Amino acid sequence: MSRKTVKVAVTGAAGQIGYSLLPRLASGEIFGMDTKISLHFLEITPALPMLEGVVMEMNDSAFPLLENIIVTDDPNIAFDGVNWAMLVGSKPRGKGMLRGDLIRENGPIFTGQGAALQRGASDLRVIVVGNPANTNALIAMNNAPDVPSGRFAALTHLDQNRAYSQIAGKAGVTVNDIRKITIWGNHSATQYPDVSHALINGKPIFDVIDDHEWLRGDFITTVQKRGAAIIQARGKSSAASAANAALNHIQAMESVTPGDNWFSSGVCSDGSYGIDEGLMFSLPIRSDGKGSWSVVQGLEIDAFSQEKINATLEELRNEKAMVAELLA
Repeated sequence: MSRKTVKVAVTGAAGQIGYSLLPRLASGEIFGMDTKISLHFLEITPALPMLEGVVMEMNDSAFPLLENIIVTDDPNIAFDGVNWAMLVGSKPRGKGMLRGDLIRENGPIFTGQGAALQRGASDLRVIVVGNPANTNALIAMNNAPDVPSGRFAALTHLDQNRAYSQIAGKAGVTVNDIRKITIWGNHSATQYPDVSHALINGKPIFDVIDDHEWLRGDFITTVQKRGAAIIQARGKSSAASAANAALNHIQAMESVTPGDNWFSSGVCSDGSYGIDEGLMFSLPIRSDGKGSWSVVQGLEIDAFSQEKINATLEELRNEKAMVAELLA
């Protein structure tokens, strides 16, 4: 999409993911070297002093395309007139917290942000990065009735990138040689990275990788549990890769998806593939580059895949039930 200036709101802008993505947003890499950018940073009040340090670094980088930076703890100000809202900030899981606890803690945050998102530009689009991303996106979407549901998405491009990387390493190719991997469902350990329709240099993946047991076993669990493995290795959650994936999502939505490929995103289900309508569920989609996307239709789902899809669908149904009172 072509604009003279793009306004982007980033929540949790003082955090690790924000620190990784903000310079790339301001550089022109994402929206093009002919598009000026205005950044709106939203943080909780206690984090505003830290955010000021980030703003200093952004200013010291002297990005030619960066028009201005707005810093606030008020979502109504942060989302006013923005074209893109990157909802990165969320309350992290504390020691001993169950996923259900995390969902309930984050719910009210995304209720308020959803209502404030109605102040966005007419072409506003939203990508939810903060976990639990699918259900946070569901809450925000349902509390922003003036914004079309198709404008909301939960980040599963990170899972897609992880899947591409694992397959590239196994096959001895680059990620550029791979097409049509799908992430189904939730951005959680139940997600299903599906290679049933994937191609490597135009050939079916099962013809290229002989280790079919790996494709149906360790590959899937490695992608599902990659976030936990990174936390164990570095003592912190994914930041650079999550930031990169969020930017990849914007790039994918802002450009026309080639007909020989698709990408995955947690979008509002239209009922395709038997997924409950209105549930935020990662599906294979294509973008028209003008703000609209469509679900790739007609993919054959074998019994193995259907079982995996059903498991992640059930988890998302349960998460939705937990936050039912927050869905306006």
